[in-house]
Amino acid sequence: MIISNIVGGLGNQMFQYAAGRSLSLRLNLPLFLDISDLTNYKLHYGYQLNHIFRGQFDIANNSLLGEVLGFQNNFALKRILKYDSLKFFRSRHYVIEPFFKYTDISGDISQKAYICGYWQSEKYFKEHAAIIRDDFRFKSELNEINSKISQLILSVNAISIHIRRGDYISNKSTNALLGICPLDYYDAAIKKISSKVSRPHFFIFSDDVEWVKKNLKINHDHYFINHNHGSDSFNDMRLMSMCKHHIIANSTFSWWGAWLNSRKDKIVIAPKNWFKKPVDNRDLIPQTWLTVEV
Repeated sequence: MIISNIVGGLGNQMFQYAAGRSLSLRLNLPLFLDISDLTNYKLHYGYQLNHIFRGQFDIANNSLLGEVLGFQNNFALKRILKYDSLKFFRSRHYVIEPFFKYTDISGDISQKAYICGYWQSEKYFKEHAAIIRDDFRFKSELNEINSKISQLILSVNAISIHIRRGDYISNKSTNALLGICPLDYYDAAIKKISSKVSRPHFFIFSDDVEWVKKNLKINHDHYFINHNHGSDSFNDMRLMSMCKHHIIANSTFSWWGAWLNSRKDKIVIAPKNWFKKPVDNRDLIPQTWLTVEV
């Protein structure tokens, strides 16, 4: 069996599930999810996958975790053993993502594995992209306002723009790692995509819409979306995925909003520099997407 450790916000949870799902399909093994690290996780909205999507998300109980990890199925031990300096003490079934760039881990797995990492690359699940998209079909019906917006999106050359501020500013560790995409990035991305799309109509998603209205200059038809809050925030991702093209932030949330759009002719623009600090993120952005220097 494969057990995938799930932690972080919705975008990270989707990467961790997708990597585990594809690995389980390749090796013909069942997949379970370990959500214990989200028990006291306060930054986002806890575990969300089975509340939002139609896929089958089986949760690993303590017995299954013990079957894979043995005595290392201990909250404190699992955290300590993540450190690279202690990798020689890990169970051979405890597989930690070795680098941020794509690494094929399937050769390290026989019949069972506990995989722990962020796995932020399409390469981990591209071979099963159709299945992953099917698993990530949204469960709930659109409410009235989202339904009206979706109809507008589908009637125009819709381009989503995601401007993330919120925790990227208020949370010190997140700000130190990621920071925010500057206005220069969005100005350049809007200019680039407008040269490729006739009659563009921009749909702007942000957790700080008032700041965006004051600071983002956009000379095309546009619409601000600012009503999906809290545990309903995932509806922004759903509306993004309905757009024909995308300008994403350095955020896994809008990465998935763009990826869930299965159009072959879509244009996606992403920031070339995803992190503040030097990180080898060469495999984070799919090859068909465009990048703009931040």
